[in-house]
Amino acid sequence: MTEKIGVLGKKTPQRTGVERIVNAPLPTVYGQFRAVGYLDHDRGDEQVALVHGEIGTDDVLTRLHSECLTGDAFGSQHCECGDQLAAALKAVVAEGSGIVVYLRGHEGRGIGLLAKLRAMALQAEGLDTVEANLALGLPVDARDYGVAAGMLHDLGVKSVRLLSNNPRKREALVRHGIEVAETVPLLIPPCESNITYLRTKRERLDHVLPHLDAVAHLSS
Repeated sequence: MTEKIGVLGKKTPQRTGVERIVNAPLPTVYGQFRAVGYLDHDRGDEQVALVHGEIGTDDVLTRLHSECLTGDAFGSQHCECGDQLAAALKAVVAEGSGIVVYLRGHEGRGIGLLAKLRAMALQAEGLDTVEANLALGLPVDARDYGVAAGMLHDLGVKSVRLLSNNPRKREALVRHGIEVAETVPLLIPPCESNITYLRTKRERLDHVLPHLDAVAHLSS
């Protein structure tokens, strides 16, 4: 916790880290969840963990899902994000327990919505997702998973079975003190609109996407 100077010159405490704010029941089309809401005092973002069942502390099936308005809400086929979110929610319900951490502030791998749309426009002109970000003078991936680890620590989780194709998420959780007992693939069948994007994720961002080999006929 740091301190800031108040209006009368007195030092007042300023919260840092992640703080649990609310725990509310959330019935969904996938099943019954608890929406555990957090405030990230460092970035100011409001975050939520969707918890299903009695999760325990070890080997909890967990998805860290980066916010994607176009995919999650609008059903964009430019990416596989919306389908991954639905698949993760279904998976934890099928498991009987688990967590989907929905990470706000991660839009466009952390560059924000408008910048992501600008990058998408460049991709429509022929750049890949990495080249588009760099052409805009933006980082390829600006996401930080420290807040996700803080939420998992608060929920009492020590180790996870991580629903992800991205090895950087595993590395980040381990760095922040969450053991990853297993990485569980979350593979979504590609389509013509996202195959180039997915191939770029595999070839340039190290995502583990072996299922793309079976659809060599698809092109953008």
